[in-house]
Amino acid sequence: MSQPFQDDESARTDRLPEQVEPTHDDLGRPAGEQTAGTDAEEQAGEKVGEQAGEQSEEKVGEKVGEKAAAWKEQAVGTAAHLADRLREKAGRAAELARDRTPDPVLDKAGRAAAQVRDTAAQAGQLAAEKTPERLREQAAAAATTAASAARANRAPLLAGAAVLVVTLFLLRGRGHK
Repeated sequence: MSQPFQDDESARTDRLPEQVEPTHDDLGRPAGEQTAGTDAEEQAGEKVGEQAGEQSEEKVGEKVGEKAAAWKEQAVGTAAHLADRLREKAGRAAELARDRTPDPVLDKAGRAAAQVRDTAAQAGQLAAEKTPERLREQAAAAATTAASAARANRAPLLAGAAVLVVTLFLLRGRGHK
């Protein structure tokens, strides 16, 4: 029984120089050359290229675009579903809180919230009065520019938000396990 183990061990040691040589060669190359194949986009393109065989580059590009669109659709759908679930849970939590909270506490909380809103409105008015006209114009211009940029890049912005929501839910799920 010890004989096959020794044969297997000797076969491994015979192959060791063959395995070490490419690694040794890699160590002599500059870092840029070593990491050239690690780019995710290149790897995805190579994988699609292998699957496409001898198809033209245009067809490969179309396939990559279709897959990206499918992934985007899936991410947007998942984000919408998770957002709906979150709204539903928040609504249930608010309803439970209202049901369990005594009326005097709700009245006091309502008065406090109204006072906070009034104070915030007064602070906003005071800040607007004390702010120089030039600064207000710059702030308005910056807000307009940001709003137009958001409207122009709506799809990437929504996709990024969807990915962020999905990531947050995944990280939250890991923390509870």
